[in-house]
Order: sequence, then structure tokens, then C-alpha cells
Amino acid sequence: QVQLLESGGGLVQPGGSLRLSCLASGINFGIYRMGWYRQAPGNQRELVAAITTRGRTIYADSAEGRFTISRDSAKDTVYLHMTSLKPEDTAVYYCNAVVITANWDYWGQGTQVTVSS
Repeated sequence: QVQLLESGGGLVQPGGSLRLSCLASGINFGIYRMGWYRQAPGNQRELVAAITTRGRTIYADSAEGRFTISRDSAKDTVYLHMTSLKPEDTAVYYCNAVVITANWDYWGQGTQVTVSS
């Protein structure tokens, strides 16, 4: 059974930092592109950052320079380190694992990030 378990969300003040973690189980972690998406109320789910099997990273313009995605294949875990957080970063953050060529696409249950003073 495939499971993507996110953790690390919470309430943080503007300018603060958080690190999200996503532990994958039931998949061959090394062959999946891993990503973080977010969805704020009333908005569509959007890509925040992704990392390929070779470690190439992709960032949304809103995340560039503030967020860092990384993966640890020994722990089957992907991280999203977020700094200089803004109220507009408030959303539910979802972990994603995908093998595009095989149409294998899995999602976590999401973790809430709230940026507020």
C-alpha cells in the first residue's frame, strides 16, 4: 500500500521558517519524481517545488530563493525547507510522487501551513 506521510506543518509568524517532511512507503522511492504542491482556500492546487530522480530541482516563482526541496533516498523522504514565510504562503501543502511515463501518481493527505502574526 502506497503512503505519503507529511509532517512539519503548523503556525508560524511572517518571516519565519518551517521544514516539511514527506515519508514515502510502498513505492520504489528512487524512481519517482517528488514534489510539493499547495492549495489555499478558493484556489487551485499549484506546484511549489519538485525534485527529479537525478536531483534536478524545479521551483514556482513564488518559492524561488526562499524554499529548498531536497530528497534523502536512504530515508525515502523528501523535504521542503521554507524560509522568509509570508501570509500568502498559507495553504495546505501536499506531497506528490509521480512517474510520468508510467502514469503512477500518488498524493499525501496534506499538512496545514499557516503564516500569521
